[in-house]
Amino acid sequence: MASFLKRLEIYTTIPPTPILTEVIVKIIVELLSVLALASKQIKEGRFSKYPLPYTLSVAQYAAEKFTKKLLGESEIETVLQRLDRLTQDEARITVAQTLGVVHGLVGSVKTVMEGA
Repeated sequence: MASFLKRLEIYTTIPPTPILTEVIVKIIVELLSVLALASKQIKEGRFSKYPLPYTLSVAQYAAEKFTKKLLGESEIETVLQRLDRLTQDEARITVAQTLGVVHGLVGSVKTVMEGA
């Protein structure tokens, strides 16, 4: 989730294509679903036995441990699988778009060099 949010910051400075925008919106919806399901389980007291440490040095560890505990729930596992599939789609689209940009640049450089 953290990695996607860092990429989302980049997407706000470089406008994504419509297809990438669609995938980003779907990822955000799935992230919200994960947070909603986690909140629901916390409210139900399923994690009261597992208090999260309050120190910042172990925050990442606590988040990973919390996520692993959530994976036992099939509903959350399904959402996380969809989220994983969407982030893989995002990566493939980004690679394809990067290839298109590089190809265009190579063509432009070639044209300039041949015309010089």
